[in-house]
Amino acid sequence: MPGPRSDERPAARRLVAHRGVQLLGCAVAAGWAAAFPLVSDLSNQIFWGTLAAPAYGLAGLLCLVLPRRYGPRAAASVALVGAVLLPLVLLAVHGRHQSEVMVVERSAHLLLNSGDPYLADPVRPADYNPYLPTMTLFGMPRAVLGSAGPVTQLLGDARIWFALTFLGCMLGSWWLLRPAQDRAPLLPLAALTASPLIGLALAVGGVDLPLIGVCCLAMALAARGRTVGAGVVLALACTLKWTAWPALPVAALLIWRLYGRRPAAGAAGIAVGAATLVVLPFAVADGAEMREQVVRFPLGLAAVQTPAGSPLPGKILAGFGPVGHTISLSLLCLGGLAVALWLLAYPPTSAIAACDLLAAGLAIAFVLAPAGRFGYLALPAVLVIWPRLASRTLTWKPPEAAALPPRSGLVQV
Repeated sequence: MPGPRSDERPAARRLVAHRGVQLLGCAVAAGWAAAFPLVSDLSNQIFWGTLAAPAYGLAGLLCLVLPRRYGPRAAASVALVGAVLLPLVLLAVHGRHQSEVMVVERSAHLLLNSGDPYLADPVRPADYNPYLPTMTLFGMPRAVLGSAGPVTQLLGDARIWFALTFLGCMLGSWWLLRPAQDRAPLLPLAALTASPLIGLALAVGGVDLPLIGVCCLAMALAARGRTVGAGVVLALACTLKWTAWPALPVAALLIWRLYGRRPAAGAAGIAVGAATLVVLPFAVADGAEMREQVVRFPLGLAAVQTPAGSPLPGKILAGFGPVGHTISLSLLCLGGLAVALWLLAYPPTSAIAACDLLAAGLAIAFVLAPAGRFGYLALPAVLVIWPRLASRTLTWKPPEAAALPPRSGLVQV
């Protein structure tokens, strides 16, 4: 006879369903949010923490008093409303956001009026646009709708479209990676979105959320052998921010290991070709400005210093002057080389392995870069968490290995 239903669930799922774990998660989230009004000097972050901390506290109380069947859903709903929807709507209606939202919306206005999303001769940090051309699309609603009233103020806000892209990509990757006939991802996605990891970024800025979503979707498509889809999504990622470029070799090697050289070359060719068609016209027309704003500014090499200043190791080293800056860049290159060598020696054979390798490389880059924010680490964190939630496994072992088509190529196991 089969055992009780709780015993049939995977160990990780039973752990997450434990009431004590849920209470601990809500307590950590509440403490995280409550710290912002005490230590932050950014008004939008203080506003978010003031609303989010009570929401997380109430979510923990619901986990404690409601039956197990309803507690997690009620807690996730309360956290989602109090820590994401309410602060996002209030900040958007009043036109309050971090500077990157303004940069994206301004780039769309510039592109429509001058054909160039980059300001000439920037003189202050807010004048720089460190994003690649496709990021401009998220500013188009503001350029088209304007901000004449509360409705257009809300619908034109780039954060709304950051969030919708993120949610759509996360849903797509879930349906690709989930076991057959698995449940809908509403509760896991709501819990992840409501967490401080995503909730804060979504409410005040959100510019990295599309990148998180498309990277997860690209790895899921690669793991399922969707060559064309993987190539198109990789091209989208590589034309949003240059930090997405490591996703291309990781996904290509994943497809190679699982499906052979030709599909891998096809996906890589689509990604490189489409990305080149998007980026090349801007690089040719205004290469100097693009290089200054997209490459040199994020690395701290431009005449104006980036405001990204979290006390990460790379930033601390760069603070010691040119020598420290050189050491920071050298360590970043060495770390990237180490991850690349590991990738070549042990190519991934599952979406989890691919996301872990990509997360490791990006985490090293963000930690050792001369300028960075703690918020950047949300990308590697979600890359580690979401594929495991979707596939309901913690290991690198590819599911249903026997059903996969034979591999071809030089690398064998």
